[in-house]
Parts: sequence; C-alpha cells; structure tokens
Amino acid sequence: MKALALFSGGLDSMLSIATIVKQNIEVEALFFYTGFGPSNFELLEKRAKMAGASFSVVDITNSYLQEVLFNPKYGYGKAINPCIDCHAFMFKCALMMLKEKNASFVISGEVLGQRPMSQRSSALKSVKNLSGDENNLILRPLSAKLLEESIPESKGWVDRNKLLDFSGRSRTRQMQLAKEYGFNDYESPAGGCLLTLQAYKNKILDFNKYDSLKASDIAMLKLGRHLRLPNGAKMVISRNEEEGNKMLEAKKDTNLIEIFTNKLGAISLLSKDACKEDILLACSLALAYSKNTDIENECLFNEQKYICKAANKEEASKYFIV
Repeated sequence: MKALALFSGGLDSMLSIATIVKQNIEVEALFFYTGFGPSNFELLEKRAKMAGASFSVVDITNSYLQEVLFNPKYGYGKAINPCIDCHAFMFKCALMMLKEKNASFVISGEVLGQRPMSQRSSALKSVKNLSGDENNLILRPLSAKLLEESIPESKGWVDRNKLLDFSGRSRTRQMQLAKEYGFNDYESPAGGCLLTLQAYKNKILDFNKYDSLKASDIAMLKLGRHLRLPNGAKMVISRNEEEGNKMLEAKKDTNLIEIFTNKLGAISLLSKDACKEDILLACSLALAYSKNTDIENECLFNEQKYICKAANKEEASKYFIV
C-alpha cells in the first residue's frame, strides 16, 4: 500500500506522514511548487525523510497561474491567497498522479478548524468537492476521527483507530507528537506562502494591470523595491549587493533591462520599452541610490546615453508599489 502526501515542509504535514508510515504504508511526499512558497528543496527533502517519506517536487507554476490564482471560485484570504482553490488544485493534481505513482490514496496535514479560511469543516468539504475526489480517496490523518470516514479507512487500508482527532488552532498536541516522533526541524506554523502578504498582493495586482504574469516573472517579484513610473514603465531597485546579483540573474526571462550609471550603487532595472520621459526619471532615481554627487551624471540604458541629475529618495518613494 502506498499513499501520496501533499507536503509543505511544515510540522502538520510531517506528522501526517509519520502517522501513516507507522501503519507500514509507503508514503511519497509531493511538494507542489507554485513559485510563491519555499524553494529550498534540499531542506524540504530532509524533513520529508525525517518523517519517513520519499520526496518529489512537482512544478505546477504555469497551470497554477492559469487556473487558480486570478479566478478562484472561493475567493481570497486577507491578501491574494486563494487557499481553498489552492488546496483543491493540489489534491486534484495528486489524485491524477495516483496511477503513475502506483499509489492508492492521498493524505495531507490539514487540521480541522486550524485555519479560519481553508480548514473549517465546510472549507474541507469544498476542497474535496473542487478537487474531484469522487472516490473519497482523500485522508486527513490528524483530524480523521472527526471527519467522515474515507475509503482508505472503510476498506481497511488504514486503521482508523490509529488516526487522530486534532482540531482547533492550538499547537499543543502537535508539539507533543513531534517530540514523540523525534522531530526537531520543521517550518513555523505561519508557513512561507508569499500570497498571504499584503505587499506582495499589491505587486501582483500592479503587474497584472499592465501585463500578464508568467512563471518567469515570479522570481523578480520577490526582489528589490518595485516602482511604477508615471507613463507605466516598471522599475526595480536592489536593496543590497546580494539582492542585486539575484536581480541580474532573474531579469533574463523578463521585460527588464539594466540601467548603467557611472557611479557605484544599487542595481536598477527598467522596462525595456519605457518611453523617454520614464527613462529619464528612472535614471535620476537610479542615481539617487548610488554614490553620486550633485553634478550631472551619465547613464546608459538600452544602448542609449542619458545625462541627468540624481533625484532624492523621497522622490523615489512616490512611485513605490506597496
């Protein structure tokens, strides 16, 4: 018998896996990568193995953007997090992989009542229905005793008596069970989904107002100060050297190119199709984040030279996307 697990790297998903593994069932942990969650796959694999599972990364970024993020049936949380639709989509993907993986059912670390939007009793039912689980193959081991019996339980693939009845937002019982299992490394309960952050929501909505968000654009949204200039050009300014280097790597698959100044300072990127007015403004803002003087300086953008003075950082703040 084998199960596929929706795996986040958090404590609940680790406990869920360990609870099933204790029943001598093989578990493969699937980390569905959307571009908005953690990307340290080595750490995630370490945690999956600690729980007793093998580990796979499933990149669903493109389909997630097309089918889930911008038109969720059950709406968003406080930011732009479509939690119910997101969970349902991951279950749907896992259910479709059962035959390929030679597995019989799917598990998750969801706990009844733990999260107000996505783990209420009605929300869990919505997730199940939206996932297309017509054969009742989804099992939530941590709260199974409080939920309707699944096929894995009714058919005896899993001993229901050895499953759990966790509920509510308290983490006390999870922490106790983690000690029993010897877990000493796991993600914080807050998780790492950028879609739950208001500032990130603003960046995504702004981006989508001017363009269609693609998988290749997501990495840049995680980096730098983002500005929208008066005529619609997008500008990104690094906060430090490490971030600047990451921006130069991430820009390869975007519409952004670098503004070169004759002064040391932050890395600045600008939409390559920016109009002259936005280019001049962007050059002055780039100089504002460099070691400049008050005299006019030379900037190079898209093989064209521009001479301008540095703006002040207060001027830059007017264009920040926050």
